Amino acid sequence: MSQQGETHPRQEDEWWRQLYGGPETGEPQASADTVDDHYASVLSAVGAPDDPPVRDDPPVRAEPPADAVPPAREPYDQETAEHDDHGPPDTIRLRRAAPQDRSPHGGVTPAAGEAWGQQAYRQQPYAAPEQPGPAARPDAPAPPLPPEAVVPPPPERRTTLAPTAFGEGPVTWSDPDPGPAPDLPPGWAAAEPPVETAPPFVGDRPPTYAAEPTAWPVAHPDELDSLVPDTVLDGAQYGVLTLRTASMRGDSARYRGQPRRDALLTARFGTGDDGLLLLAVASGVRASEDAPRAAQDACRWIAGAVGRSRQRLSEDIRAARRGSLKSGLHRLTDRCYGRLRARGEDLGLDEGEYTASLRCLLLPVDPSCRIRLFFGVGDGGLFRIRDGSWQDLDPVNKDAEPEERFRFRASVAHPGDALLLCSGGLAEPLRGEPALAARLAHQWGNGHPPGLTAFLAEAQTRVKGYADDRTAVGVWDA
Repeated sequence: MSQQGETHPRQEDEWWRQLYGGPETGEPQASADTVDDHYASVLSAVGAPDDPPVRDDPPVRAEPPADAVPPAREPYDQETAEHDDHGPPDTIRLRRAAPQDRSPHGGVTPAAGEAWGQQAYRQQPYAAPEQPGPAARPDAPAPPLPPEAVVPPPPERRTTLAPTAFGEGPVTWSDPDPGPAPDLPPGWAAAEPPVETAPPFVGDRPPTYAAEPTAWPVAHPDELDSLVPDTVLDGAQYGVLTLRTASMRGDSARYRGQPRRDALLTARFGTGDDGLLLLAVASGVRASEDAPRAAQDACRWIAGAVGRSRQRLSEDIRAARRGSLKSGLHRLTDRCYGRLRARGEDLGLDEGEYTASLRCLLLPVDPSCRIRLFFGVGDGGLFRIRDGSWQDLDPVNKDAEPEERFRFRASVAHPGDALLLCSGGLAEPLRGEPALAARLAHQWGNGHPPGLTAFLAEAQTRVKGYADDRTAVGVWDA
């Protein structure tokens, strides 16, 4: 019989067999006491009532007295299920109970209706079933229960966490001296370590500023639409035309965290051979905080005007009406600058502060039409590489008045030509540094259009003393 008042079938049968003293086969069992005496002795030992009812049914197990075993298990008492095989004598059973109430024998039981608090766990050693001796007496006291070992409660979990600290420590290796590297399999070769190269430069020494972007411009929560990326890259191919465009912040703007003042727009109006390609480049005034937005407005407004006049422009290009094209594009450009002046007045800016230099290329998609139109106002450049040599198609006349500086040129492309339309940030070093012109003529004048990344790499070739934004548009005729 266990400490919890439970018995197992195998143990119970053995206990009752010894109690009744079953006779061995072929030999009567002699006993000084009768069966009734044995039964009365057992009932007295386990605390049964004095006058148990007489039953003809087989005897049942008697419940132990309240002072001999712990009270019956409550619903919250959890105990592992017992099996016939109890294991070795040193087996330990764990039972969880609440700490509010302790039993007379050192156990812990939860009080009725109370919630669990800090849990306590107690160990109960394995106890072999009791085997009553042959001379058990009714007045014999119940054997004392073994002491119950109580496991201390687990440490209380903290409800507040310490702030997490982030830091960088030195890099350590598990083996300070790993020894030489293992030999490679036959036919294998060690890989060359990657070589990081800065953007190329021409001249005696590299520029003062860093070659890569350093700081971003300050952003305003209510003007996030005015943010412009450091670099934009685009390209396309239509028939005999291959287009490459790139616009990037200058070294000075990257270092000082200023926005890119250059703007770039590429658009196609119409479908099929009737389509027109517009590539617009604009540069805002250097000292104006609104220079990026003014350049973007100039590109958008001229593109909208060209798109609405696409049908008339396409007809004039096919008919080679140079005079009509020049006057028509001049009117569209004037309207664009009129809107820029009105916008500056609405913003309360001084005259000439909300403006931008604007230069555009207008190209027909039809491969049979090789007329290339250029128009614009302000600083910048239009160059052509033909037979490996540079040609400046738009020499700047700085003595001309601003209103007289509308530029227009219509040219016929030859197979193998490369046109370059650019902002002042690239036009000035091209005119002032022969080494840059020679390098780009070698890279772009071989009749093979570069890929996007190759075009960007060459367009950002650095020259000491030139740190403005750069925008370049390349057009290759097959």
